Amino acid sequence: MYSITKEVYFCYGHRLMNHPGKCKNIHGHSVKAAITLEAERLNGQGMVCDFSDIAAASAEFIDAELDHNFLLHQDDPLVEMLRQANERFMVLREHPTSECIAKLIYDFIQAKGYPVREVTLWETASSCASFREVRHA
Repeated sequence: MYSITKEVYFCYGHRLMNHPGKCKNIHGHSVKAAITLEAERLNGQGMVCDFSDIAAASAEFIDAELDHNFLLHQDDPLVEMLRQANERFMVLREHPTSECIAKLIYDFIQAKGYPVREVTLWETASSCASFREVRHA
């Protein structure tokens, strides 16, 4: 099995409603996402995929939806206030945790037809969350 990983960087703001600690407050992160693709065979160029193709596909979603955006749970009372202020934000059904954001990126890359194995989101230099699907033999 072959695998490659492309790292991409972006920033976002969020808050985690009902969190018992500091994360309940509005704050932001400058993050690294590691997108890993996997294949049993290499393509005609001897690659799993060209790194620039992963970068372009991930940028399509990250630049449009996540980068320098404010991510909120659908029940957050800030949603209406931000809507009225004409501010940019993204509403999620899940709480905007690292785990949720990793899955959003995974789902987008997979929907684009890439053989994504895992997405890991580094929220800080020492903390990350990953999403991968369980593959049954």
